[in-house]
Amino acid sequence: MPLLVPAFPRPIHAVIFDMDGLLIDTERHVREATMGAADDIGRPMDDDFYAGIIGTPWPETLVMLKDYFGGQEGFDRFRAHFTTRMDTLRQGVEMMAGVVELLDRLEALGLPRAVATSTGREKADEHLRHVGIHHRFASIITRDDVTRGKPHPEPYLTAAARLNVDPIHCLALEDSHNGIRSAHGAGMMAVMVPDLLPATDEMRRLALHVASDLHAVRIMLG
Repeated sequence: MPLLVPAFPRPIHAVIFDMDGLLIDTERHVREATMGAADDIGRPMDDDFYAGIIGTPWPETLVMLKDYFGGQEGFDRFRAHFTTRMDTLRQGVEMMAGVVELLDRLEALGLPRAVATSTGREKADEHLRHVGIHHRFASIITRDDVTRGKPHPEPYLTAAARLNVDPIHCLALEDSHNGIRSAHGAGMMAVMVPDLLPATDEMRRLALHVASDLHAVRIMLG
């Protein structure tokens, strides 16, 4: 059943979520493991470089990392340390604030829900099951389901097609700049819920709203 909300220009027929940094508090763990692994091999990474890879499709991120670490050998050393650190940190991954309450509200409203993430299928399924919400989405679109990742609109267009909902009637929730670009490009009504990256002037132009957390999104929906 469509949701009519004064804060949005069109009825909402479905809601599509990003995953990392929006549903699940993974971004801080990944950042800690990345920075730590870079330090381990004597190639410290600054905040500006790291900010540039947040929300970037993996093939592009891989090229950036290989260049940063001086080629395949340097990247392989980094990856070995990163993997060890992430294996330790992963057990502490939790949901972001307001996830369950928002999902409960959307379920009560009868609005279908999907995930559109740049994470691969195996990790996406693992993380969503780990926090107990995998079953709450009708479809989960990962980087393995598309040929062009965010900021291209394909992930969000694919999610809308799986839900059989017109993209213009989808609400997209995102924490990253590339995610907002992707959702906006798909013609969706986008709300940014910042995590590691702040809402820039560009993000405020592309997103209809910037929310402090998912509790604020739930309140916004009434």
